[in-house]
Amino acid sequence: MSQSVLTGKQADPAPPPARSLKGHPWLTLLTVAVGVMMVALDGTVVAIANPVIQTDLGASPADIQWVTSGYLLALAVFLITAGKIGDRFGHKNTFLVGAVGFAATSAAIGVAGSIQQVIFFRVLQGLFGALLQPAALGLLRGAFPAERLNMAIGIWGGVIGASTAAGPIVGGLLVEHVNWESVFYINIPVGLVALLLGLWVLRDVKAENAARSFDIPGIVLLSGAMFMLVWGIIKAPTWGWGDPTTLLFLGGALAAMVLFALWQTRAEEPLIPLSLFRSVPLSAGALLMVLMAFAFFGGVFFITFYLQNVHGMTPVQAGVHLLPMTGMMIVGAPVAGAAIGKLGPRIPIVTGMVFTTAAMLGMSTLDTGTGTGVMSLWFLLMGLGLSPVMVGATEVIVGNAPLELSGVAGGLQQAAMQVGGSLGTAVLGAVMASKVTETLPGNLTAKGLQMPADPAQAEQLGQAAQLGIAPRPEGLPEQVLDAMADAVHSSFVSGMSLAFTVAAVVALAAAGLGLLTKRGTTETGPSVHI
Repeated sequence: MSQSVLTGKQADPAPPPARSLKGHPWLTLLTVAVGVMMVALDGTVVAIANPVIQTDLGASPADIQWVTSGYLLALAVFLITAGKIGDRFGHKNTFLVGAVGFAATSAAIGVAGSIQQVIFFRVLQGLFGALLQPAALGLLRGAFPAERLNMAIGIWGGVIGASTAAGPIVGGLLVEHVNWESVFYINIPVGLVALLLGLWVLRDVKAENAARSFDIPGIVLLSGAMFMLVWGIIKAPTWGWGDPTTLLFLGGALAAMVLFALWQTRAEEPLIPLSLFRSVPLSAGALLMVLMAFAFFGGVFFITFYLQNVHGMTPVQAGVHLLPMTGMMIVGAPVAGAAIGKLGPRIPIVTGMVFTTAAMLGMSTLDTGTGTGVMSLWFLLMGLGLSPVMVGATEVIVGNAPLELSGVAGGLQQAAMQVGGSLGTAVLGAVMASKVTETLPGNLTAKGLQMPADPAQAEQLGQAAQLGIAPRPEGLPEQVLDAMADAVHSSFVSGMSLAFTVAAVVALAAAGLGLLTKRGTTETGPSVHI
């Protein structure tokens, strides 16, 4: 690694003397792993809690989507800016602010009294989480000598993968045995540990020649474009896809993205230098990450409601049923790393996305009576397929970036994943909502029932059906309640089937993009700003 990349003691790869633990490589790794563990865990742990949050706070399907989408979107929009903040003010300070802010916003979510407050603090939580991720890798790059950095990054990535995979289990245990608020309260002691370790262990790292200004217009344009895009997609089923309001939001998003691209060619310190995209492998890798996350995060969102509301599982039971997927993500990561080291990223990535496509098609066949064995097969295939894509992304995107832009490329990789996850939840949610709305009246008629005559009651039933929830009004015969439940669950499954079919098409497109990837030529190791 070139000494010009970082200041401080990066030129001396030896650990500090035993009497001082400041900057100790392995303790630095432990500290940043504790911090990013919170961010990775919250990406999936809330999926199990969503059904309970929806019931407890009376949230609509669009509202509950924003509990996930708001967090992922804040991460996506702010990651690259957060990396530049670390360059400017030091990665240690940025990391500590992120850890404290993440824990504080987690506490605020736990005491929130409405779904609007939960969404607001989830967005803030995502902003602080974005500060943690690039700062963590910047600190690792400053603490480890070049010959050991890749091993450290591998362990760090393993912690993220394990935390992401453990989310459904941890969430299930907490929701079932404590309450949904505990899913967020658990971040408070973890954040405190990260803060204390950080003050004790971390040695600050700054990039030389860091930008003295920030691309504020670029940040505003990109943030505005993403907000209008996701909001327009989420509200489209309610407003109508051809409604002027929907078209206004989607058109505004397109206009903001065009203005953002034009501004990046003029800005003195652009948020995303467009010269990055001259590399075909890098561009393909970034888009591949968007499509992969689109399919994965969107799919996980539906599966938790399917397991809990259609099959009547408890949160813990739902988490256990997802173990084949989460377990394969943990086991598959090191195997994928070894395969990529020998074969390069192209073959493992394409193979992984083909497996993911097959898993999505398989999950599109799930119905109200599907057994555990069949579900486990598709979950296992999903985890196996995702591992090589996640492991290979850093090499493809960062390795193919110019050395002077490797930091921005690393932020771009993570931002692409978060944007894809946010859009996947929104788009697939909209697809599902439209299908459920279309099929519910017919399914009720087939059971000898009708949609409520009262428009408010009809809308309430439709929104419940979009989450797989079958209302059980008092005073109705058990036979009628069971017939209504069958109609609601059948409508939900038909919507989920269409959503997974769309996800399979997206995953197949990602496999095609994988053919354009290749091993990077950068010799400085992984980027600071992953």
